[in-house]
Amino acid sequence: MKLVKVVRSTSKGKKWDAHFEGDGRKFKTSFGDVNYQDYTQTNGDKKAKEMREQYRARHKKDLKTGDATRAGYLSLKILWGDSTSRAENIKQYKKQYNF
Repeated sequence: MKLVKVVRSTSKGKKWDAHFEGDGRKFKTSFGDVNYQDYTQTNGDKKAKEMREQYRARHKKDLKTGDATRAGYLSLKILWGDSTSRAENIKQYKKQYNF
């Protein structure tokens, strides 16, 4: 499986679409609620880091699926990753999951 691109979402209420391909198929996963600010939209100050830790604690259960192409993984790793840079978080996501 390969992450091809992450682009603005065409799905109502979602921020981003992640496009994947591999195993003879292509698909997209929409993620990120447009009604909420995520870590990549902050300056990374102390309050933002606290918000990130709270989000991660609430959504850690999303990783139990074991499927890194699901919206829960994508939000947790890309929108609430270690960096306020979405591009850096995508790079780390690809590296971690061999996409």
